[in-house]
Amino acid sequence: MKNKIQRLLSDEFQVDSKILNIVYEAEARLADVYRRLDEIKEYNQYKVLSAFQKCRITDMHFGWNTGYGYDDPGRAALEKLYAMIFGAQAALVRPTIVNGTHALASVYLGILRPGDELIYCTGRPYDTMETVIGLRGQDQGSLKDFGITYKQVELKPDGTLDLPAILAAISDRTRMVSVQRATGYSFRQPISVDQIQTWTAACKGKKPDLLCMTDNCYGEFTQITEPTDMGVDIMAGSLIKNPGGGLALSGGYIAGREDLIEKVSYRVTSPGIGGECGLTFGQTRAMFQGMFLAPSVVNGALKGAALCAQVFKTLGYEVCPQPDAPRNDVIQAVKMGSPEAVVAFCQGVQKASPIDAHVQPIAWDMPGYGDQVIMAAGTFVQGASIELSADAPMREPYIAYFQGGLTYEHAKFGVIKTLSHLTDTKHICL
Repeated sequence: MKNKIQRLLSDEFQVDSKILNIVYEAEARLADVYRRLDEIKEYNQYKVLSAFQKCRITDMHFGWNTGYGYDDPGRAALEKLYAMIFGAQAALVRPTIVNGTHALASVYLGILRPGDELIYCTGRPYDTMETVIGLRGQDQGSLKDFGITYKQVELKPDGTLDLPAILAAISDRTRMVSVQRATGYSFRQPISVDQIQTWTAACKGKKPDLLCMTDNCYGEFTQITEPTDMGVDIMAGSLIKNPGGGLALSGGYIAGREDLIEKVSYRVTSPGIGGECGLTFGQTRAMFQGMFLAPSVVNGALKGAALCAQVFKTLGYEVCPQPDAPRNDVIQAVKMGSPEAVVAFCQGVQKASPIDAHVQPIAWDMPGYGDQVIMAAGTFVQGASIELSADAPMREPYIAYFQGGLTYEHAKFGVIKTLSHLTDTKHICL
């Protein structure tokens, strides 16, 4: 059968046998890593199944109301399910939250008040959060515009949280401390849930009423616990990343303490209305089913990321995380070294896509970003980074970020086709 697969890849996709040998050899080296990831998947799958049964999900919950969306049983059940799976008191899960940035902005703008201070404990935030905070842009309704001050504490050289520096930065004005779990456009290890637990305890030891917030984008189901299991007060993420399982068409979630979720609900809708309104537009079935499939989908993406790391490390590239490192997000960074190589990497991923494989992505001025960004995403859901995708800001040291894959086989093919395109364009000589 392996020979038939190789012939298919060679005949249908013009993949050189040398490339296939490199990938198969890398795959063989990852047997123990894959076994560990499969155990995490199995645990999370049973955890999710248990929550479905405890919440007594029925076909009734796939229907939807119209207008204001009052008394929507599907929406209520979905939010109860998310809260249970994530070990939180309450949750908001809405298709009208447009992305992860919107979910995060709703948390900060819903909870923080003029005179409060926010501290980012993982250094520079993801590009789109800079305009939310007010580090870029003017008069857009940022935290800065509302008199909320901001500090950031850099990570230690080894990429871990600098607890002494964080505790020293906390002042009487500090209302919230926040960590970005995923790497974003940096070259570091993602923040582990164990680090988050230690960080939360330390911060609350310094100031008991301090709120601990986590940007959980790309991190869901990569381990068997989530930040809200570890004492975090509130967290947020996107449904077209891990928890949507590739089926959610849009949306975001926020999970945490019930009183904080209520405050955020007044920002997601409006003061006085909160979470009582909000149409689901018939999307609850896809969101329920996506959540059920999420542990398996995330598992395929994690294996694909590890394979990408192993292949490019073998070829002499700097990669982060390392192939056998514990995975705390689905992102794999590869330092390509030049803008041309970054573009070729992303174009290779696009060529592996089921949708728009014939399209060549180019860098452009995306809203919310300080640099031009190239994004490869031949996806069923536009921009869904739990599907096979890759992106990169066009800035030194020119790092490509590989993520996603609804199945392991597709993520693997993404690695194969990317390597093939880099070879064809003379960026790699085998």
